[in-house]
Amino acid sequence: MNRPALVRFLATALALMLGALPLHAQSLAIANVRIIGPNATVIERGTITVRDGKIVSVEAAGQEKPAGIGSSVVIDAKGMTAMPGFIDAHRHINTGPNEKAQMQAQLEAGYTTILSGGGPADGNITLRNNIESGKINGPRIIPSGQLRLNQFTPESAREEIRKMAAAGIKFTGEIALTPTPGPTEPEMQVLRAVVDEGKKAGVMVQVHAVSTPAMMAAVSAGVPLLVHLPNKDFTSVEDAKKLAASGTKILATIGFGAPVFGVFANDNKPRFRDGKDWPQSIVGGVRLGEEAGFMPVNARTVWDAGAILGYCTDTTYDPLAGLEHELKSFNMMFSMKDMIQIMGPNTASYIQMGDQLGTLEPGKLADIILLDGDPLEGYWNWLKTKVTIKGGVVVVDKR
Repeated sequence: MNRPALVRFLATALALMLGALPLHAQSLAIANVRIIGPNATVIERGTITVRDGKIVSVEAAGQEKPAGIGSSVVIDAKGMTAMPGFIDAHRHINTGPNEKAQMQAQLEAGYTTILSGGGPADGNITLRNNIESGKINGPRIIPSGQLRLNQFTPESAREEIRKMAAAGIKFTGEIALTPTPGPTEPEMQVLRAVVDEGKKAGVMVQVHAVSTPAMMAAVSAGVPLLVHLPNKDFTSVEDAKKLAASGTKILATIGFGAPVFGVFANDNKPRFRDGKDWPQSIVGGVRLGEEAGFMPVNARTVWDAGAILGYCTDTTYDPLAGLEHELKSFNMMFSMKDMIQIMGPNTASYIQMGDQLGTLEPGKLADIILLDGDPLEGYWNWLKTKVTIKGGVVVVDKR
């Protein structure tokens, strides 16, 4: 082989090798950025460095291109604010013909991780695999497996949990309990078997308890995760303290009963989150839309009692509209500093990834969003994601 041919061969081989490297293997530096750190601490101007998909350092001021980064990609944030990527711990997603557009919309809204709310587990897994293989762009998907208590005996429910574990599923979907007057004893027998088998098999059990009696029954059964607050009644301080003491974690879905405007039709009519008329069409029936009041108050009650309260949307509609709706509802009862804790560390803890997500710290996964505004100023700035980074890879850049 002559020298020119050898050079071309080596160049081609090197290009192929580099092309085969995963994108997260590249180094990245975000400079000139305002950083929201743990406990809503703020670095007014700093640099975040990333290597192999993880955060290496978070530093104040410093050089435009930090030492040791070499020839990394450098993003000049020009004063934008860096936050951890959003986590939706309960959203109804699945594979389908529109998944590419839907998952792209999730990333553009700032979501980098989603725990599926339920539905067929196979579809959850297919969606996850389509994203992980690079077939489509999307957030990190955590599948769940559906289980309805009235379809199982205690023993058959244990077998179903073992099947989930064998398929690599680590969460059940939402398991419904009778809200009024509360769960029946047959329900509870199956639920206790599910919780026990879940502990043995490594499957986290999630329960859908829409009343305080159902919530407390789940707590008494040792359920570790509740997919949202009660929306049928007010939770007492005493029960909230029992929830906190149990260690059971709970998601808010605080905007569940609040009316939505301008999402399904721009006609200034209040609608429920499935597009039907509010309040008469809310799932399960209502009296004057009480869900809109119960959940915000219950959220504050369990928060003040010390329970771990996380974030989710429990929706299927547009991700940015869903984010705005939830944040508007939270805004009645919580400060933006509270929201940093709820949407970051608390939600990461709920999905069992508190050691990997939820804060911008060295050693954690580089799930980072850049906002064109100060999130501590108001929720409206949380709707201005310009750059989304998942695992150290820039997946959205709208600068």
